[in-house]
Formats: sequence, structure tokens, C-alpha cells
Amino acid sequence: MLVIMKKAATEENLEQIKQFLVERDFDFHQSTGADRKIIGVVGQTYSLNCQYLKQLPGVLDVYRIPPEDE
Repeated sequence: MLVIMKKAATEENLEQIKQFLVERDFDFHQSTGADRKIIGVVGQTYSLNCQYLKQLPGVLDVYRIPPEDE
């Protein structure tokens, strides 16, 4: 799952997302670019509510990465 932050997202917004993920035992990796911050969520993200995440302050969009066919 990818969480794309808005350009205007504050550090407080970012920490809120990170805390939300940590409280639910997810690992994540943050990528910081010139204009955006992206959080890659690691794990079985099917239990995360994308609509809830999208409503958190500073979040631009959320993308669920489908499982690979085996």
C-alpha cells in the first residue's frame, strides 16, 4: 500500500499516519522527494481501511497494491 502525502502536509500530519500504522503493527518506509512524501506500508494491508486513511489530514491519496498471482 502506498500513502501519498499532500505537498502542504505537515510533520504532524506525517507523524499521525506513522502512529496509526505502528499502533496496528505495520512496518513502513518513507520516501521523501522534492515535492512529496510517500509512505510504503509493508504487510497484509487488506485489513487497513483506505477510505479512513484518505480522510486523515495531509493525505492526498492511498493506493492498494494487489497481491501477485501465484
